[in-house]
Amino acid sequence: MSARTLPPPRRLVRSLAGQLFVVQVVIVAAVVAGGAVLAYLFTADRAEDAARRQVTAVARAVADSPAVRDAVAAPDPTGVLQPYAERVRVDTGVSFVTVMDTGGVRWTHPLPEQIGRTFLGHTDWALAGETRSETYTGTLGPSVRVVTPVLDERRRVVALVSAGITVQSISAQLRGPLLALAGVAAAALAVGGIGTYLANSRLRRHTHGMGPAELSHLYEYHQATLHAVREGLVLLDRDHRVVLCNDAARELLALEGPVEGRPVAELGLPAALVAAVSGAGPVRDEVHLTAERVVVLNTSTIGTGLGRVLTLRDHTELQSLSGELDSVRGFTEALGAQTHEAANRLHAVVSLIELGRHREAVEFATAELALAQRLTDRVVAAVGEPVLAALLLGKAAQAAERGVELTLTPDSSIDDGVLPPHLCARDLITVLGNLIDNAVDAAIAGAAESPEPPEVTVTARIDGEHLLLRVADTGAGIAPGAVDDVFRRGWSTKEDGRGGGRGLGLALVAQAARRNGGTVEVGRDRGAVLTVRLPLARPERAEGTESARERGHGHGSLVVAP
Repeated sequence: MSARTLPPPRRLVRSLAGQLFVVQVVIVAAVVAGGAVLAYLFTADRAEDAARRQVTAVARAVADSPAVRDAVAAPDPTGVLQPYAERVRVDTGVSFVTVMDTGGVRWTHPLPEQIGRTFLGHTDWALAGETRSETYTGTLGPSVRVVTPVLDERRRVVALVSAGITVQSISAQLRGPLLALAGVAAAALAVGGIGTYLANSRLRRHTHGMGPAELSHLYEYHQATLHAVREGLVLLDRDHRVVLCNDAARELLALEGPVEGRPVAELGLPAALVAAVSGAGPVRDEVHLTAERVVVLNTSTIGTGLGRVLTLRDHTELQSLSGELDSVRGFTEALGAQTHEAANRLHAVVSLIELGRHREAVEFATAELALAQRLTDRVVAAVGEPVLAALLLGKAAQAAERGVELTLTPDSSIDDGVLPPHLCARDLITVLGNLIDNAVDAAIAGAAESPEPPEVTVTARIDGEHLLLRVADTGAGIAPGAVDDVFRRGWSTKEDGRGGGRGLGLALVAQAARRNGGTVEVGRDRGAVLTVRLPLARPERAEGTESARERGHGHGSLVVAP
C-alpha cells in the first residue's frame, strides 16, 4: 500500500474580531493590573504616612509628660519609665517606645535585654531640639520611627524619646485592603472581558470573519482605484444621491464638506450639469461650465438601473489655451493682411516716385503712416498694461479686416504695474477678448439692417478699487427676454450652424469674472453694452458662511442695466 502525501497544514488565520478580542483582553487586564498596583502603592503610602503621624504623636506625648521629665532626673529612670513606656506602647498600638539619655543609652525597651544598650538610629537632630522621622532597621527589624527631645524648664535637652512601628506591622494592616482591591480588580477584569467578547462578536458578524490582511487589501484596492483615476469619478444611486466622490471630482466641482448621501440637485451645481446628470440617457463628452472650470462630462448606467457613473475631465486649461491660440491666430492673420496692405501702399509710393510725383508720394506715405500709427499711439498711451495693449491692437487689426472700426474711449487709462498679480493675463484675455469678439460679430450682424457703419467701442480704465472693462457695439443689442440666459453655456444669436464652441465665449467671461470676485453688467445704448468690474484687491471668502449655491456659481454677480 503506497503512502499518500498529505497536504501541508493550513496556517490558522485569526479573524480581525478574534485578534481584537485578544488585544482588548490584554489591554483590559493591563489597565486593571496597573490600577491595582497604583491603588496598592497609594494605599501603602497612605498607611506609612498614617504610621509616621501616629508614632510622632506618641513620641511627643511621652516627651511632654511631666512624669517622664521627673523620672529622667530620678536615681533609677528605668524602674519608673519601663512600665510607663510599655503601657503607652500597648495602648497606642505602636511597636516600641524607647526613652534614652542624651548619649543614646536606652532606659526602656519592649525587649528587657536591650535596656542599657545604645539606641540604633539617628539622634543628632533630636539633640538639636528637633523632631524628625526615618525608616531604620533596629533590633525589631525595619521600622518607621521618630526621635524627639525631652526638654526641662530651661528648654534644655535632658533625654530623648523614640517611638516606632515596624514595617511588618504596617504590611499586616494592608492585608485586608489589598484583598478587597484584588477582588475588585478580578471583577473589573471579568466584566471587561465579557463586554469585549460581546462587542467583538458583533464585529465578527459585520466583517464576515475576515482577517485584517484581507480587509486591508480590500481597502488598498479601493483607495488605489480612487486615487489612480485622474478623472473625477462620482457614483450615484437610483435616487441620484451621491454614493462615492473621489478627490478629483471634489476639486472639479468645487465641493466642500461631506457629500455622500446628498442628492446631486442639492450640491449647488449649475442647472445644465444637474439636468445632464439626472437625464435618462447616457452623456458623451458634453462640455459644461462650473463656477471656475470647464469640464467634460460622461455618464453611464450601473447594471439595471442601480445608479449612474459620472466621469469628469478638466477642460479649463485646454479651453483657455484654445482661446489664446485663437487670439494668436487672429493676430497672425491680421499681421498678414496688414503686410499685404502695406505692400500695396508701398507700391503706390514707389509708383508716384517713378512718375516724378515726389511731393504726392511723401504726402501719401505720411498720411498712411499717421493713420496706421494713430490707434497704436492711443492704445500705448492709454493702456500701460502690455497684455491688454497687445490684445487691443490685435483685435483692432482683426476688426479692421472685417470692416469694423474698433475705438478706445478717451477716458481709458491703465498704468503699467497697477494690476495686482491675482488678475492673471489669461483671465484678462478671456474677458476682454471674448467681449470684443462677440461685439464685432454683433456689429457686423447689425450693419445689414442699419445705415451706420459697424463700430465697437472699448473702455479700459481703473474705476476706484476695480478694473473696468466695457465693450459697446452698434448691433441689435440683447433682447430683454434673453438677458437671464446671456451667459449660459450654449446661448448664441448666431445661426450659422457651426455649433461646437458657439455660446461658450460669454459663458467663459462670466466664469472668469466669478473666479476673480467681479461682476458683469448687461446694458444697452446703440447696441449691447457689456461691463465687467474686477476688484483690484483679492476677494476674501468668509469660512463656513457660503451656501451650496454660492459654491456652485461663484462670488461674481450678473447685473442687468436698463
